[in-house]
Amino acid sequence: MNVKNKLSDCLRPLLLGAVFLASGAQAQFQSLDRVVAIVDNDVIMYSQLDQRLREVEQTIDKRGGQLPPQDVLQQQVLERLIVENLQLQIGDRSGIRITDEELNQAMASIAQRNNLTLDQFRAALSRDGLSFEDAREQIRREMVISRVRQRRVAERIQVTNQEVQNFLASDLGQMQLSEEFRLANILIPVPEAASPEQIRAAAQKTSDVYDQLRSGADFAQTAISNSASENALEGGEIGWRKSAQLPPAFSDMIRDLPVGGITEPVRTPGGFMIVKLLEKRGGDTLVRDEVHVRHILIKPNEVRSEAETRRLVERLHQRIASGEDFAELAKSFSEDPGSALNGGDLNWIDPNSLVPEFREVMAKTPSGQLSEPFKSPYGWHVLEVLGRRATDSSEQYREQQAMNVLRNRKYDEELQAWLRQIRDEAYVEIKL
Repeated sequence: MNVKNKLSDCLRPLLLGAVFLASGAQAQFQSLDRVVAIVDNDVIMYSQLDQRLREVEQTIDKRGGQLPPQDVLQQQVLERLIVENLQLQIGDRSGIRITDEELNQAMASIAQRNNLTLDQFRAALSRDGLSFEDAREQIRREMVISRVRQRRVAERIQVTNQEVQNFLASDLGQMQLSEEFRLANILIPVPEAASPEQIRAAAQKTSDVYDQLRSGADFAQTAISNSASENALEGGEIGWRKSAQLPPAFSDMIRDLPVGGITEPVRTPGGFMIVKLLEKRGGDTLVRDEVHVRHILIKPNEVRSEAETRRLVERLHQRIASGEDFAELAKSFSEDPGSALNGGDLNWIDPNSLVPEFREVMAKTPSGQLSEPFKSPYGWHVLEVLGRRATDSSEQYREQQAMNVLRNRKYDEELQAWLRQIRDEAYVEIKL
């Protein structure tokens, strides 16, 4: 028998096996990356769901929480992805685009807030099993969603001056000056135009959840498993809220709760809600320090180099220290158009409104004293602190605070209603 034919006969089963194995591997790969939901004009793939599941599991694990059953967690994550996808589609149709420059700035800002360089940030992401490119894409998605919400929700919210004045005169307005609460919630939804049976079913589920919590069930874990609120996967946490920012039905209940306590279920427009008080703080948040300061600003330009700019500021500093009038020199030399004509006077100012370089020098300069020349992003400065005071906020500041509270309250309500609306109106086919 021909040796070549013998080898061929021997190898054929192996080759056929390899083909079948390869086909099986390909089928397995294809089955992993399959469509799990059709959402209007787009789809959600299993790989997207799997990646987000792993991220959520890591987050819950880091908090020391217990994972709910896999099918429950999977359904929560898929619902979150569906609502995100709908918002991204709205952003795409609206022509919302995030430039590379904006994205780079956002990534740098996140690294800076965590006291990391970009290289350290990359390494930290890698340790958590996430590539820098995947993180950039997630941030891009979040920026698009934020802009969609700004256009579709925030821009529709109007707060009148009469509402502001009524709020400031109300008991809630008074309370807004005192305490602040860190809260978590669980929302058991009720569909729009719900039937009596649907309402009774939601009420019964809420009662069961409330009994579990009263019996010692972990609130965050219960929220992950049962809540329909947008923040469910964060254990229901909604962050810090002033009493006045809460729906009226909750404000008195929260104020009387001990830290760690939960409210009884309350019917809201979206369903039944239970709230937990995680932490409280308060009372003097509207009292702030102000500094009366004046300065001279000199900027480098095409004609004057950085070194020459610094030397000019140093000469001005020497002239002021020798007795020349600060205001006159500011009028003659300062390149800050907002204060030069006023002799460099910035009046009483909140330090938090200033760039860090200016704020830090101002903080170290005693009242009645002149600072050494220093540099900020705007150029070279010399400043003089004329006085300091701790003061209650001005009426204008109080009104702005009231405006923010009322807008935030309306925004939270409008956002939840809008998200429910786009979800109800969308074509969604779950194929999981």
